[in-house]
Amino acid sequence: MRFLLTRRFLTIALVALVVPGAWLIARDQGDEDTSVVARVKRGTFRVTVATSGELRARESVQITLPPGTQQAGAYQNKITTLVPEGTIVKEGDIVAQIDRSTLANKHQEVTLALTKAEAQYEQAMLDSTLNLSTARENIHTMDLGLEEKRLAKEQAVYEAPTIKRQAEIDYEKAERALAQARTDYQTKTEQAQAKMREVGADVERQRNLLKIVQTVMAGFTVRAPSPGMVIYVKEWNGRKRTAGSQVNSWEPSVATLPDLSQMESVTYVNEIDIRKIAVGQPVVITLDSDPSKQYTGTVTGVANVGEQRPNADSKVFEVKVKVAQPDTTLRPGMTTGNAIETYLAESALSVPIEALSNEDGVPFVFKQSGGNVAKQEVVTGAMSEDDVIIVQGLEEDDRVLLSPPQGHQGLSLARLPGSPRRPMTAGGDTAVGVPMSVPPRN
Repeated sequence: MRFLLTRRFLTIALVALVVPGAWLIARDQGDEDTSVVARVKRGTFRVTVATSGELRARESVQITLPPGTQQAGAYQNKITTLVPEGTIVKEGDIVAQIDRSTLANKHQEVTLALTKAEAQYEQAMLDSTLNLSTARENIHTMDLGLEEKRLAKEQAVYEAPTIKRQAEIDYEKAERALAQARTDYQTKTEQAQAKMREVGADVERQRNLLKIVQTVMAGFTVRAPSPGMVIYVKEWNGRKRTAGSQVNSWEPSVATLPDLSQMESVTYVNEIDIRKIAVGQPVVITLDSDPSKQYTGTVTGVANVGEQRPNADSKVFEVKVKVAQPDTTLRPGMTTGNAIETYLAESALSVPIEALSNEDGVPFVFKQSGGNVAKQEVVTGAMSEDDVIIVQGLEEDDRVLLSPPQGHQGLSLARLPGSPRRPMTAGGDTAVGVPMSVPPRN
């Protein structure tokens, strides 16, 4: 009885040892350890450049200060109130109020200047009237005097020659004086007209300036030029304009009313990757706010000149991506992820980039064949962040190591036919296989 119990115990222990061992062996033979060995695969190969961007409307209506702020002398203006961003407004709704204190002083100044100009105009008109009236009276008096001299001249016909000559001289002087008075009157008239034009122009200038100031003051109640959603404008430093921000005549935009049916993602690509980007490339767009949504897009613009952006270590180039599908949930300012497809091969052999090594400028992989490993030269193509295309040197389903095997220093590089020969540090061009410590898996 005791023997039977011992035998049963040994049997159970043997089963407990054999079954897990057999399972482990079967698992090792059935599943390939991808952390060490990878297969050459054939399929679609894509190279993408991933960037983050920000949505904005491709077209929008600007809500700006009224025209004429510079002429009115309102160079720096403070936004006192501004409706919350995202507010839906109708045409004519109040969007913002601009501080009028600067223009109130300007209005008073221009009003006083206009009053002064009008007074000068009235004074010039009175002076001209008086001067011309006096000149006309003098001409009339001189005309009568000339008539007297003419009569005296006629009466002196029968007098002595000296008296007759004196009468003729007196008449000639009176005639010339009258002619000069009439010429002077014409000159005075022209002078009066020029003076009136001068003071009149000043009056008109002050009136126009007052009208501009009044129009600008009325326009400081900023209204929506069309219906839409109010989106704040970003300043040069990236901050949005809100109540309290300064707005000037050179950058008069207070807010925008974007066309939400036409959106684009504006992103910035570093100077290393920008050479891969071209207009027309397809883009997959995702939203940080909802990663489950994906949109398709197309590169529509690539900047020719780089710029230094805040918090960027190197120069970047602006890239515009048009969103193909209109979506009412898209809003300006949303953060996007942009996967720009820069290369596509429908059928290509590729291996993980970790499998690729380089020796003296010659790319190669460690190729597993049976129980041996060979150091195989390859010709590579396009490269992504994870994989690289193999143009020559490997076949589909070949196995390559993701890290150098033990004793790889003694392997010779197997060169491709027609490849230029270079002296190898290991010596020779013939591949020498070395047994692996672990049997190859099928």
